[in-house]
Amino acid sequence: MEPLITNKEGGVFFITLNRPDFLNAINRDLLSALSSALHEADAPDVRAVVIKGMGRAFCAGQDLKEASAGKLDYEKHLELYNEVFLQIRRLEKPVIAGVHGVAAGAGMSLALAADLRLLSYSASFITAFARIGLAPDTGITATLPRLVGMGKAFELLALSPEINAVQALELGLANRLVSDDEFEETLIRWSTEIANGPTLVYGLVKRALNSNRATTLEEAVALEAELQGIAGGSRDHQEGLAAFLEGRKPRFQGR
Repeated sequence: MEPLITNKEGGVFFITLNRPDFLNAINRDLLSALSSALHEADAPDVRAVVIKGMGRAFCAGQDLKEASAGKLDYEKHLELYNEVFLQIRRLEKPVIAGVHGVAAGAGMSLALAADLRLLSYSASFITAFARIGLAPDTGITATLPRLVGMGKAFELLALSPEINAVQALELGLANRLVSDDEFEETLIRWSTEIANGPTLVYGLVKRALNSNRATTLEEAVALEAELQGIAGGSRDHQEGLAAFLEGRKPRFQGR
């Protein structure tokens, strides 16, 4: 069985983790396939990316059976995880995580690396790292504090409580929450809606947010001006202005 399935519908590139018998736990094959898929997603005709899981879960994190089979060089091993995290963050188009069932450890990190998260009521998050005596990885120490604040991030990483879908929404870990029956349909509809938006601008927003933590106020406003110049010269901006003046819905092309 292939560890990962990809398909494209319209401008949406769907990446499905495909190890359902192992709750989509990540092994080296899956990680390598995920990295390749993210390279593929950087094509001009892809305007939004969805990452989801097959079966009962989003992703249970690192495959601990693989980890226990031999002594891992953890620092070297995490280079693979970190590359995937950076690919998601550097991809200048919206990335949506569709989370149902558990997202644990690196699986939670993967979901938080995305720009948006749609959860079903069956979804749950757990950092899990401290429970097996490991430090957190895959970018979660960067993403989690931005979403929930430093104090709450420490609690979630150190004490590793299980967070249900409603709690996740309240904490800001989810953007939308839907019933399990509506999950797939909503994920397709929402990602298609996003893919039909001004995706060039979405990429510029992502670039600005990525740089925000490490910049001064002066650098932030200078970058905003630079990105506004790019957006202002785009076809989508011309179309947005024309649609507004003509009282109609814009037809964005992501250019």
